[in-house]
Amino acid sequence: MLKKILCAAVAGGTILLAWATPEERGKEVFVKRCSGCHAPDLNKEGPRLRGVYGRKAASSPEFAYSEALKKLGIRWDDASLDKWLSDPDAMAPDTDMAFRLADGKERKAVIAYLKSLGSR
Repeated sequence: MLKKILCAAVAGGTILLAWATPEERGKEVFVKRCSGCHAPDLNKEGPRLRGVYGRKAASSPEFAYSEALKKLGIRWDDASLDKWLSDPDAMAPDTDMAFRLADGKERKAVIAYLKSLGSR
């Protein structure tokens, strides 16, 4: 009986996750995979990310970015964030961010979440 209840609970969670918006899925991935170094409104090991979508790379004055990122000269949009999250070192060799988000669906969801944060 307990096994059936657990299976139903797992299946129910899967159904709820499937019905989640891209932003909700992105927030879940962000919390699990990115929040160790980033937060929407607080600089941590990485810069705060509220308003990052559409912002010029390395442009938040209160954060000490790597020289590699400062030289990048791009604005963060879907394409640049996708490329960055898949392999930061390929975009800006010697950048300080070593983390990669290999799964394309997770990257797309995180980008949707970042877009939803807007600016402050």
